[in-house]
Amino acid sequence: QVQLVESGGGLVQPGGSLRLSCAASGNILMFRIYAMGWYRQAPGAQRELVASIASYSSTNYADSVKGRFAISRDNAKNTVYLRMNSLKSEDTAVYYCNNIGQHWAWGQGTQVTVSS
Repeated sequence: QVQLVESGGGLVQPGGSLRLSCAASGNILMFRIYAMGWYRQAPGAQRELVASIASYSSTNYADSVKGRFAISRDNAKNTVYLRMNSLKSEDTAVYYCNNIGQHWAWGQGTQVTVSS
């Protein structure tokens, strides 16, 4: 199993930027070979996948964040990142990371609030 800890969220004004981090521990070999994703869940909404990155660093994005968010991974540091630029109020959510497929246990997430 892999344990995941998200960090880096906060309160930011519209148009601002944040960088989220997801630190993995436990079965690191498994972490390094799995595609990873950043998910978010807004109040009253279902959790959605916003960005994913393969083990070899190919990336994909939801249309709602394309051109504004960038996912990356550093397997040497067992960490996945999400750089978020030009943030909008509709990006407000709790952000989680997990693998793509049969998920490991979810972490606590990190709250992102975009508000003036």
